[in-house]
Amino acid sequence: MASPSLSFSSSLSNTTPLLRPSAFSLRPRNPSSSVIRAKIREIFMPALSSTMTEGKIVSWIKSEGDLLSKGESVVVVESDKADMDVETFYDGILAAIVVNEGESAPVGAPIGLLAETEDEIAEAKAKAASGAPPAATSSPKVEESVKVESSPPPSAPVPTPVSTPGKTVVTPYAKKLAKQHKVDISKLVGTGPFGRITPEDVEKAAGITPKANNVAVAAPAVVAAPATAKSAASYPEIEGSNVVPFTTMQAAVSKNMVESLSVPTFRVGYPIATDALDALYEKVKPKGVTMTALLAKAAAMALVMHPTVNASCKDGKSFTHNSSINIAVAVAINGGLITPVLQDADKLDLYLLSQKWKELVEKARAKQLQPQEYNSGTFTLSNLGMFGVDRFDAILPPGQGAIMAVGASKPTVIADKDGFFSVKNKMLVNVTADHRIIYGADLAAFLQTFSKIIENPESLTM
Repeated sequence: MASPSLSFSSSLSNTTPLLRPSAFSLRPRNPSSSVIRAKIREIFMPALSSTMTEGKIVSWIKSEGDLLSKGESVVVVESDKADMDVETFYDGILAAIVVNEGESAPVGAPIGLLAETEDEIAEAKAKAASGAPPAATSSPKVEESVKVESSPPPSAPVPTPVSTPGKTVVTPYAKKLAKQHKVDISKLVGTGPFGRITPEDVEKAAGITPKANNVAVAAPAVVAAPATAKSAASYPEIEGSNVVPFTTMQAAVSKNMVESLSVPTFRVGYPIATDALDALYEKVKPKGVTMTALLAKAAAMALVMHPTVNASCKDGKSFTHNSSINIAVAVAINGGLITPVLQDADKLDLYLLSQKWKELVEKARAKQLQPQEYNSGTFTLSNLGMFGVDRFDAILPPGQGAIMAVGASKPTVIADKDGFFSVKNKMLVNVTADHRIIYGADLAAFLQTFSKIIENPESLTM
């Protein structure tokens, strides 16, 4: 399967506007010294998703000195969920590699330099050498991705104010702040590396004093990290053990799990008879339908009738009623966990849903999912029933209102109202929900509807 790719843009000192690939919010850069001239361009770490603050260089497809053509793959970048080929947006020569394979850099940080002719290679190498210390300091911060998120570029603090007319170099987060606070970025002088305008520059121009509090809060976090390290170091070492750093995906999962601790959640369990569902599954299985597709379709149909369970609370102050029902399904892959999303699951028929699911799983295991294919879920499904697990609780993903944990279907002795015993297959589903927006009655009503769909599954094939 061909891997997804994107094109990178880079800095240019002339005043001709440059186009950028809109999907990744890549912006042209401005030079900060006379060393960079019109024929040297800066290759920077692209934003592969809206949540990405840092990327890791998996491999450089091209080497220093190689000739590049527009649209040619140059480097493979690992984000929190996928690996993507990055294509050059220009013709030229890969003059210098700033961030080596296996190293990480914040979004927007330079990772290489592109020269138009051989005459500029020496200048590009000199610039790369002078910019090496900031890049080196950003590399060890793999474990500090939570702190970097609020303002990624400042992790390379090299104050070089620039007042050169023309294009303005602004970090993505700084631009967002400028828009929020109506600050004219063209009038600011950047203090970030290579003259970039940082979030601190925007907040200072807007006269925002709470930023000092944010710094004060961040400072203890930086101090707390060594404290944590000390406490970890106080544990007795086990002979023969070794410490393995998180991969980028594992770090992202860890960050999301920690974020979920701030959400007040509650859990509701519900037993559901599955004899009818099992019989339907045996009929549609030869046609390529999976049990995951059946459960996702049933959940989507129930969410149509209970939209509150499909809502989310992202700021702690308001509801977000999602117009689409996007079912994310947890999938274990080598080295981590990812949740491919079945978008508009309520509008797709069962067979198309199953086909879509198989495609998503293949892409997930190859680490080729596009950002919208794993970060657009409005409700999550986690199924451990195939492993024989009868019940478990799932952790609520950040930005969603509920997650359903599905256990195995097992024979259960049931007594009817007349006192007669029978054996039926039943499964237990546990739903974890955000109590700020979903209440017990909401979840109970949703589970009743979900149970009726599962126990009378004819509607799933319509």
